Amino acid sequence: MTAEIWMTFAVLAGAVYLFVTEKLPVDVVAMLVLVTVMVLGLVTPREALSGFSSEATVTVAAMFVLSAGIQHSGVLSKLGDYLARIRRLWLFTLVMMLLAAATSGFINNTAVVAVFLPLVMTAAAAVGQAPSKMLIPLSYAAQFGGVCTLVGTSTNLLVHSVAQQSGLPGFGLFEFTQLGIWFTVIGTAYMLLVGKFLLPAHPAPNREEDEHQGRWLVDLYVSEKSPAVGKLGASVIPVDITDAYLLEIYRNGQTLARPRSAMIEAGDRLLVRGTWKQIEKTRKSLKLQFDEVARDLVANPAAERVHAEVLIAPGSPLVNRTLTGLRFGHIHRVRVHGLQRPGLALRQPLHKTPLQVGDTLLVDGTPEALEALRNTPGLILTRERVQPRVHGMRAFTSVAIMVGAIALSAFEIMPIVASSLLGCVLLVVLRALTPERAYGGIDWRVIMLLAGVLPLGIALQKSGGAEWVANGALSMFGSNNPVLTLAVIYLLTSVMTEMMSNNASAVLIAPIAIATAETLGLDPKPFLVAVAFAASTSFSTPVGYQTNTMVYTAGGYRFSDFLKVGIPLNILFFLAAIFLIPRYFPF
Repeated sequence: MTAEIWMTFAVLAGAVYLFVTEKLPVDVVAMLVLVTVMVLGLVTPREALSGFSSEATVTVAAMFVLSAGIQHSGVLSKLGDYLARIRRLWLFTLVMMLLAAATSGFINNTAVVAVFLPLVMTAAAAVGQAPSKMLIPLSYAAQFGGVCTLVGTSTNLLVHSVAQQSGLPGFGLFEFTQLGIWFTVIGTAYMLLVGKFLLPAHPAPNREEDEHQGRWLVDLYVSEKSPAVGKLGASVIPVDITDAYLLEIYRNGQTLARPRSAMIEAGDRLLVRGTWKQIEKTRKSLKLQFDEVARDLVANPAAERVHAEVLIAPGSPLVNRTLTGLRFGHIHRVRVHGLQRPGLALRQPLHKTPLQVGDTLLVDGTPEALEALRNTPGLILTRERVQPRVHGMRAFTSVAIMVGAIALSAFEIMPIVASSLLGCVLLVVLRALTPERAYGGIDWRVIMLLAGVLPLGIALQKSGGAEWVANGALSMFGSNNPVLTLAVIYLLTSVMTEMMSNNASAVLIAPIAIATAETLGLDPKPFLVAVAFAASTSFSTPVGYQTNTMVYTAGGYRFSDFLKVGIPLNILFFLAAIFLIPRYFPF
């Protein structure tokens, strides 16, 4: 092993550690990787910055814009309205999954889930079903629908780009389609025949009682007239409250060391966690107040105010920022009453808690304020949804441009990067999308991630690290069985994707897959397809793929729910991949 290989592996190990532990945002880790391999001389400055000009990066950004054009036109919402008319659960699930899979082949799958999520929840309430029976199938369908085309997921484009950088021809727009359809059929059949028995039936929200499901973190202000004044923290919660707990007491901006033995004073803030019904009962009993610092938000005390749940979606500008730093309440004219992040026991005040993808905010505001909030990029209202109006000409223009961009590439009139960029320009020129919404539709964290991790793949190839790993793997598993090698590459990618970004795992394994194929004297395509499909179908954890994270909170799921439903499907896809990939992409 040379010094370059050792340095490359050191950077690789550090990147994997940071991706898995999430000590830094994924886009920051990617930029750190880019700078490190450039400073160490593992790649040239031109190679280090090549990710920003990569066809994959540019095409992904363009497809985000094309997806935003269709999303803002209201077309998907109209489809969702027709979907909501189906009253039989099995038929609803079938049509929903096929519709989500079909649209995810051409529209960013997180955008598809963002539009369908509130529609599915509304339909679930209408038929008296638990949303948890429908939201995991929605997330999974968006994933295995995305692998059906080159542009269906950024991972396919990324693997395509790595192949081209290695001097390979890459993939055609519909080269994945036949194999992807098999995966879609298998996944849909699994969810209908087996998944329905494994999916949990967590209680559906009772809209008449306006009861918000799950446990919420709330920050309550103690006024001078509150009966809580003078009580010990251990006894302040009324004895008839069974599911609300005092976590912390804040006084003058400081956390008290022993909240249970502290005497509560006027002006204190109590951090309480529990079900919404029990928290409301506690608040009213002790005459506690919400959001004391935002009294100026109540411009008209007589105005009607509505509670709504707001989900933080991937790409939201709120991620890793606090409500105070964003001046969220003052800008959006709403008050934040609660925060929900399943599985984690947060102990910070609401306004100081860095927000994450999948968090749900319980907000209070006027219908006008909530309507404005619906139009904010990166936020999804999962309660009190109002159907947006479909703009006829804008919808026709957006769909026509998307179809045209795909057709130009499919008939090889121009590359997909050129046709998608042309589509973006036409959307703005024809005023189907404003420049602000075009920029807002791009998930810049994904773009920075793609641009940042591509140089690491180049470093793996240039240093000989990918070839070294390939030779080691072949000596361990034998070089006479390409199917076994394919299985190892698929399994390795699949496991890594459950723990870290799917794009990061793909760009790390793709060079190794290419080196392995070249060592065996085989066509690298089947191994690259295994990487692309394994990285784009992550079912076993709520953090393995962004669509899983989006439905995690909204469906009231537990971490174990994804393990129970997702692991058998991951195994099924693994077996299908080993059997089907060599038939469509021979060695």
